[in-house]
Amino acid sequence: MSYGLGAYKKTSVNTASKEQILLMLYQAAIKNCKKGIEAIEKKDIAAKGEYIGKLQDIVIELNSSLDFEVGGDVATELSSLYDFILFSSTQANLKIDTEPLEGCLEVLTTLYDGWQQAVKSVKNG
Repeated sequence: MSYGLGAYKKTSVNTASKEQILLMLYQAAIKNCKKGIEAIEKKDIAAKGEYIGKLQDIVIELNSSLDFEVGGDVATELSSLYDFILFSSTQANLKIDTEPLEGCLEVLTTLYDGWQQAVKSVKNG
C-alpha cells in the first residue's frame, strides 16, 4: 500500500464518527467474506485462511463492542448473529466450503443495510 493511501485510510478512521466506523467494519467484513468465497473457489487455501481470519477478527470486535445494558434484546440478538457468523466461517474454513460463508455474507449484508438505514434516519431525524 502506498504511503498516501495508508495515511488517508488512517485519517478517515481517526476522524470518523462511531456510526461511520461501524459501517466501515461491516464493509470490511463483507469484503473479506466475499474474498474468502473467491479464495475457496480458486482453491487458494492460504488466502482462504487469511480472509476468513480477517472476517472473524472484525466480527469478534463487533461482538466485543456490544453494550448489553444499553442495547438489551437488540445486543443479545446481534451477539447471536455474530456467534453464527463465527461458527459458520469456522466451518467454511475447516471444510473448505463456500456455503457457510454465503450464509455469513447474507447476514452481514442484511445487518449492514439495516445499520445504514438507521444511521440515515438518525442524521435526518
